[in-house]
Amino acid sequence: MAQEHLTDLVAEFRWRGFLAQTTSDDVDAFLLQERRTMYVGFDPTAPSLHLGSLIPVMALAHAQRCGHRPIMLVGGGTGLIGDPSGKTAERNLLTEDKVAENAAAMRDQLSRFLDISSEDRALMLNNLDWLRGLDLLGFLRDTGKHFSVNEMIKRDSVRIRLEERDHGISYTEFSYMLLQAYDFYWLARNHGCTVQMGGSDQWGNIVSGKELIRRVLGQRSEGITFPLLTTSTGKKFGKTEEGAVWLDAGMTSPYQMYQYWIQTADADVVRYLKLFTFLSREEIAALAGESRERPESRTAQKTLAAECTAVVHGRETVRSVEQASRILFGSHDETPDSATLALLAREVPCSEIPRSEMEAGVPLPALLARTGLAESKGAARKLIAGGGVYVDNRRADANRESVSTADLRWPGAMLLRAGKKSYHLLTVK
Repeated sequence: MAQEHLTDLVAEFRWRGFLAQTTSDDVDAFLLQERRTMYVGFDPTAPSLHLGSLIPVMALAHAQRCGHRPIMLVGGGTGLIGDPSGKTAERNLLTEDKVAENAAAMRDQLSRFLDISSEDRALMLNNLDWLRGLDLLGFLRDTGKHFSVNEMIKRDSVRIRLEERDHGISYTEFSYMLLQAYDFYWLARNHGCTVQMGGSDQWGNIVSGKELIRRVLGQRSEGITFPLLTTSTGKKFGKTEEGAVWLDAGMTSPYQMYQYWIQTADADVVRYLKLFTFLSREEIAALAGESRERPESRTAQKTLAAECTAVVHGRETVRSVEQASRILFGSHDETPDSATLALLAREVPCSEIPRSEMEAGVPLPALLARTGLAESKGAARKLIAGGGVYVDNRRADANRESVSTADLRWPGAMLLRAGKKSYHLLTVK
């Protein structure tokens, strides 16, 4: 493996808030001694990663930037078993085809965060490749003999389930820590991997792998865990009333992701800038000062939203999202391009209207009733007279009776609004 200039990853983790526990007090010296290969496992039980997955992903990206080689391990094999960590009940087991489909989607998402131009820079692996062919008797003899059931049942992930009479734990999930430990051992033996990282709920699994490597290979390995993140109000990070915020644009739109970051509380924004962006200490310090002195500017939140959405969806998408955001918050000086119009069409009700109909002119009250922005033509007339109707974010004149293609300020589209927040996008075909 090529040698690179190494910088202090543990110091970077500590400053940014990634560090919960390490398996040794001198992990920083261990990582500075030589270039290390280090891995994080990702559980393919959903068709996409979510924002909570960003902590280990960003940690791997920082590891690469500090000179180490990351391994992104998709658990195509262990995903068929199910990790009991943090679960109070047995998982519903997914089919092998579904796990494979999820694993493929995750590989695509993970590739956006790291340089995977060569195996020397980073590796993307799937543990199904080596777990599928394991010989049961050989695994029990060569690996199982190194694990004490007495110790295994003391682990929180097992102990809590054993205390729950209604749930308990199956042998399937009980065996998960052996398989994860075997992953660490296999990566150490075949790829020189000496560091495993994961959430703090993975501590027991990481320690098991470290011990297996010591017993079988006689080598040193280490573990690092990250804190399980909550907001300043105690809510689970990355969750909304609608559910998880996903990295897949088809499951959570880029606009919705951007808005999630924009709504970050002042008490959380600096912490999130450290965890979820690659901004420097100086840049984050400047944003922290701005947030303290002029919190109403929301500059820190806007920077956080732009940086995080760009990492996941690209800079060009952020430009369209920011324009769509300005439009939906009332700006009438924006002329959206096709990409922004496509974003708007996902976020507000949308319908088509024939160009021939628009050319002839359409009565505005009828159009408001037709699009559901008013209950009836009569209600629409009252709304217009009261100044509550907007065309492309410009208030419609109280005497306005119709709209036509002559009123199109946007390329083939028109945005109608009733009141402050009720929108409808008309596309002219």
